[in-house]
Amino acid sequence: MNEYRMPTCEEMVEFVTDYLEGRLPEADRLGFEAHLRLCVGCQHYLDQMRRTVTATGALAGETLDAISRDALLKVYRAWLEERDSP
Repeated sequence: MNEYRMPTCEEMVEFVTDYLEGRLPEADRLGFEAHLRLCVGCQHYLDQMRRTVTATGALAGETLDAISRDALLKVYRAWLEERDSP
């Protein structure tokens, strides 16, 4: 039997990319999936991330105009600053 620890919602956000890419170690994956069975909010978050990956995977860098690219970079940088601030 595999032992796992159920992650918090905050940890779920940190693990989601590795989960979607199949890179979570087995114990972390089991904890992730156990959390999903109990947490509707994280179920919705995972669904949003899957849809985002699907939508953005279809975009080619060349089709993004400079104004849109700069706007997306601005939003991303603001998110990084907010995430990293105490």
